[in-house]
Amino acid sequence: MKRILRNLLRSSWVQRAVGFLAAEYLRLVWQTNKFSFEPPEVYEIVEPQQPAIFVFWHGQHFMTPFIKTRESHRAKVLISRHRDGEFNAIAAERLGIGTIRGSGDNGGAFHRKGGVGAFREMVRALAENYNVALTADVPKRSRVAGLGIIMLARESGRPIMPFAMATSRCVRLNNWDRTTINLPFGRGALVGIEPIVVPPDADAETMEKLRARLEAYLNEATRLACAKVGRPETLVRPAQVGGAEQAGHG
Repeated sequence: MKRILRNLLRSSWVQRAVGFLAAEYLRLVWQTNKFSFEPPEVYEIVEPQQPAIFVFWHGQHFMTPFIKTRESHRAKVLISRHRDGEFNAIAAERLGIGTIRGSGDNGGAFHRKGGVGAFREMVRALAENYNVALTADVPKRSRVAGLGIIMLARESGRPIMPFAMATSRCVRLNNWDRTTINLPFGRGALVGIEPIVVPPDADAETMEKLRARLEAYLNEATRLACAKVGRPETLVRPAQVGGAEQAGHG
């Protein structure tokens, strides 16, 4: 039975159908939640600094395509090559977001997962005036920011924009990153924290300090977003979970 289900989920028509339904569901959630913004003039602050690297925690990614509010805001998102990533990629593209396929990893799987090619593609996308969005977590270690984003900012010269989104009505899954399934007909909040700029000559010590700062900013953004919608945030403790996992969405 598991084999039949696995083969079914690999079917291109099933993946397209699930991706389509996911995109339309998320559109419904966005349209039926009244979102507030912190700071209120967040778009006025961010727009002059684009293209930028938009960063958020894994498990909180479903609503992030909607930070793109104008057609002029060109964006691409990093999505893993994993089977689950196919659904996310189809949904993102239906919502007007381009995709870059690949992921990060702490071990030897980095090349196998397309990490090198994806890194180069993100640098190229930023140079071509695309915003790039990706999750910050080290694979399978929730709320631990990886150095890859700091390296991307150093290489591209573009600022990192840490942010979080939350809705008052949601379901939180009991998995490694406590994935949040946002629900319609409630309130939402988008919270941005000050940009992080990585000098082109940043050494290892500087990069580690900026990595820790990014981690702290993302935790603070998440705490504030949840507080704004009246939903206390339960911090997911960083923990290594067995097996490799793709970074990015999925």
